[in-house]
Amino acid sequence: MMLAAAALLAASLHAPTGHDVPPTGHDAPSMSADVPLTSADVTFPTADGQRLGGEVLRPANATGPLPGLLLVHGSGGGNSRRELRAEAEAFAARGMVVLAPDKRSAGYSKTHRDYGQLADDALAALAVLRKQPGVGPAGLWGISEGGWVAPIAATRSKNVDFLVTVGGPGRTPLRTQVWNATNKLDRAGVRGSLRDSYVTLHRLGAAAGLFPEAHYDPAPTLARLTVPVLAMWGSEDNQVMPAESARSFRANVPGSLTVKFFPGAAHSLHAGDDTLVPGYADAVGSWVRAVAHGTVPPSSTEPDPAQAALSVDTPPSAWWESWPMLLGGMALILLGFLAYAVRRLGAGARGGRVLAVTGGLSMAGAVYTLMSLLMTSNGDGITTGPMLLGRPVTWLSAQLLATAATAATVVCLTRWRTASARLRVVTAAGVFFVPWALYWGLLLP
Repeated sequence: MMLAAAALLAASLHAPTGHDVPPTGHDAPSMSADVPLTSADVTFPTADGQRLGGEVLRPANATGPLPGLLLVHGSGGGNSRRELRAEAEAFAARGMVVLAPDKRSAGYSKTHRDYGQLADDALAALAVLRKQPGVGPAGLWGISEGGWVAPIAATRSKNVDFLVTVGGPGRTPLRTQVWNATNKLDRAGVRGSLRDSYVTLHRLGAAAGLFPEAHYDPAPTLARLTVPVLAMWGSEDNQVMPAESARSFRANVPGSLTVKFFPGAAHSLHAGDDTLVPGYADAVGSWVRAVAHGTVPPSSTEPDPAQAALSVDTPPSAWWESWPMLLGGMALILLGFLAYAVRRLGAGARGGRVLAVTGGLSMAGAVYTLMSLLMTSNGDGITTGPMLLGRPVTWLSAQLLATAATAATVVCLTRWRTASARLRVVTAAGVFFVPWALYWGLLLP
């Protein structure tokens, strides 16, 4: 059961770092918002033989070479160009030729993805963009997961002239997701051991290989960048830590770096279902045009926003907390409980029955709570269900049952010398249940 819960990590993961963008829309009203645009469909091949599509947008009446800008998706398999339509239209209206590509689905899933492969896809699309009529210097724009992918692409080709990131993570995916996940619990009012147990589940998923690119460190890639970089975050980003990520960019990007924050803005810099936050598209347009015309700005940075909590690195799991050990141990404990609970028992076996029932229900309640949190996690937050004392009722019930199972284990141990073989089996299961329950926070406040 716990492995099934861990398998859902990707849905939670990459909700943290996904791109929750509406299909259409424009920037907040500005002098560039009503520029007529033209569009053309294109296709491009990937290195593994796929053919992906995209749409090129440009100002209808523009003359002379224009900067090219390739948009790189956030997380999610099979994302289409429609999810980037708001940005594509807004940037094209500000004097750029913009390619919004479709994203691969083959070779990309909730539990598997390769940032290097995605970077190569971006470079294949960029090659098509650079061949469009009237395109001058061209660069990459990447959002969220694209903030990991686009820098990789920029270090692999001399055809990338500049780089723009939005909500670009400066830490590893696992560390970013843990920060994202605990933020959601904090906003939901969850307190106590469940918070740490939720982090433990993420570590279990990473150890089991269910968390794609969990330990990718963006710092070495940022340090190899040779192009000007514009890095932007919303000050209220609760999916990627804005202040820490900006510090990572400052510490590692060696050349021109412009850091901007948008007060009150969230992760994707969208102000609503169909609008970008005021000033966002204008900032991208003016910066890109300056760089494309050879005026590379000196490095500049805005003050970091207040960040509610710092992220914490997640150390590798010890051998005894590897997923085979944890899941195998859990299965043995459950078998010990179930084997005793399903048999008709004689007089004097009440303690064993109490142990088997409360212990088994406690484990089921814990797994149910963790799976529910993962399944309901999205860009808006998390659903805890009814709460009591800062805990979901299901988790609090699992804790109370774990306490009862621990007490029953003590009672059964006092009868060890005279116990039947079956009672000794369930007692042994209880003895192993206690450290298991401690590890998962069921016996902690």
